[in-house]
Amino acid sequence: MAEVSAIPASVLRNLSDKLYEKRKNAALEVEGIVKQLAAAGDHDKITAVINLLTTEYTLSPQANHRKGGLIGLAAATVGLSSDAAQHLEQIVPPVLKSFSDQESRVRYYACEALYNIAKVVRGDFIVFFNQIFDALCKLSADSDANVQSAAHLLDRLVKDIVTESDQFSIEEFIPLLRERMNVLNPYVRQFLVGWITVLDSVPDIDMLGFLPDFLDGLFNMLSDSSHEIRQQADSALSEFLQEIKNSPSVDYGRMAEILVQRAASPDEFTRLTAITWINEFVKLGGDQLVPYYADILGAILPCISDKEEKIRVVARETNDELRGMRANTDEGFDVGAILAIAKRQLFSEFEGTRIEALRWISSLLDRYREQVLSVLDDIFDTLLQSLWDPSDEVVLLVLWVQACIAGDSENFHNLIKALVQNFRVDNSLLEKRGAMIIRRLCVLLDAERVYREFSTILRGEADLDFTLVMVQALNLILLTSSELSALRNLLKESLVNPHGKDLFISLYASWCHSPMAIISLCLLSQTYQHACKVIQSLVEEDINVKFLVQLDKLIRLLETPTFAYLRLQLLEPGRYKWLLKVLYGLLMLLPQQSAAFKILRTRLKTVPPYSLSSNHANHSSSENFDSLPNSLQDGPCITEDGKLGKESDNLHHGINFALRLQEFEEMQKHHRVHAYMQAQLRHKLNSSKLQEGHQHQNESHPQSTLDTYQSHSRTTR
Repeated sequence: MAEVSAIPASVLRNLSDKLYEKRKNAALEVEGIVKQLAAAGDHDKITAVINLLTTEYTLSPQANHRKGGLIGLAAATVGLSSDAAQHLEQIVPPVLKSFSDQESRVRYYACEALYNIAKVVRGDFIVFFNQIFDALCKLSADSDANVQSAAHLLDRLVKDIVTESDQFSIEEFIPLLRERMNVLNPYVRQFLVGWITVLDSVPDIDMLGFLPDFLDGLFNMLSDSSHEIRQQADSALSEFLQEIKNSPSVDYGRMAEILVQRAASPDEFTRLTAITWINEFVKLGGDQLVPYYADILGAILPCISDKEEKIRVVARETNDELRGMRANTDEGFDVGAILAIAKRQLFSEFEGTRIEALRWISSLLDRYREQVLSVLDDIFDTLLQSLWDPSDEVVLLVLWVQACIAGDSENFHNLIKALVQNFRVDNSLLEKRGAMIIRRLCVLLDAERVYREFSTILRGEADLDFTLVMVQALNLILLTSSELSALRNLLKESLVNPHGKDLFISLYASWCHSPMAIISLCLLSQTYQHACKVIQSLVEEDINVKFLVQLDKLIRLLETPTFAYLRLQLLEPGRYKWLLKVLYGLLMLLPQQSAAFKILRTRLKTVPPYSLSSNHANHSSSENFDSLPNSLQDGPCITEDGKLGKESDNLHHGINFALRLQEFEEMQKHHRVHAYMQAQLRHKLNSSKLQEGHQHQNESHPQSTLDTYQSHSRTTR
């Protein structure tokens, strides 16, 4: 064999000796032989020598043979010198294969051999870069410290070769790098970050252009348990971010997708870094980021309520920056997607996030009203659910958004109707938030318009119990809220102002569900004679505990600034005789031992001593409210026909009080029938519990219910 004659048998024997010195000397012999063959140009024999070293030594089952083969291949490369490039296809593969040898010393010699080979061939070595990189990546986490050390030396040399080479292909390397970036081993991570940093420092290598391929891996390292790895990854990311700021062309879109995912990381440092990058992207990305606005917003909103202050500050800044941008739908701005993100965040457990989500919906309504209204069904119910939010600020913002939606009559009607439905479904909403909701809507949408719509909807409400509660709530708000002062002033002019008269009639239709609400409305509109007739129309069934509770509230309200005008009118009892009759009527309905009775009696004691009837001229007592003074004054007296003395003919606007009273009495009759039927139903339920299986024998026919009730009422009266 040519290779046998080329290398003496003694050299081959020493090449596999267990002693390192003998193997080293044999390798020197091989180097000399190959050098001579190269000088003679006998490359066939050189090929034969390399084949011998590969097959008989590096692939041998004997560890010492494999060690000798690796030293021999390195020696042959040194001997070839400048001619080594043409034999690298034979030399390098067996060395790389030895990197995974089960013997640590063989792996060590493989690193040493490849190091010596690389020193000789330098740039020609690049064609094997991916295989070498892959091998070094594995050896960086080797269990043997000596192998790791040798690998680090080889790694530094390879980096030097790559940085000075013009043959390195970043395009071929990136897929391999991307594949390795998800490895969790800390040694491999350090190895990868080191290579990314080195390659990024080479002016001719555009690592920034391939950043999306390994950006996620770098972010993944920010949460590593090793402080050193976190620091290295952060340093690399900071450098890339600076390059992005200085680069005229960056692929923001692909990276934005990665950042959005990392902004939700459980690791605080990762979230901060991701949100910082997003902040810079929003400032720098421009039109490129328009299609990604929804995803970015989805990442920002939760961070607004982050437990870490630094993250909250950056998130809020980014959110303001993003909301301040003007984007057109033809540029890829998806209003529906943004709206969907904001809607989802309305269910966030954090108040700050919910508030910002509502502000986004408001902004979208302001800029893209038609597009938002086209998908209104997707958010309307969610906004209504948000009225149960524990935060008052959130509820106020919800109402602001709903008011923006209710700009047209159809959406306005749908809003008030939906509110009534929600109040009916959950009485606690009306009890706890009703006043705030109604008052705010009155400010945002005009109090008169809101109250007219409520009255119109309640007029057709079938649930009498709910309607009664709702009317009483609306009435209390009307009498007490500063936001409704203009509405109260308009009602005060009901007898002399067509607009006020129309409002009075509009409210009357639903207010007549509640006797106390009607009396309050009459006192507010100064229709005192009608109020007196309403009081006189009340029957025994109307005077119940609920009625007395409402009456107590009204008496106390009469002492508030809202009814200051009414108290001043008591200075002219001759002119306002019907007012006095109303107040005395209310007094007669109150239990004498109640606080409200004492309050009203004390007030009536202060009325000047003018009589309501000449028949009571000389019957004053120590208690003024019991006596009626001598004669009525000649001053003007407003009556229910709307006339003011002799000069009021042109101010008459014709409120049909007789019809109104009939309307009130009919409604109260419905309530009494309803109460009777409810009592009967409760009686049946109680009977069925006491006597199971026993059926009621005198079941009333539906058409005779009213007659039965009226008969019962006459009997009891």
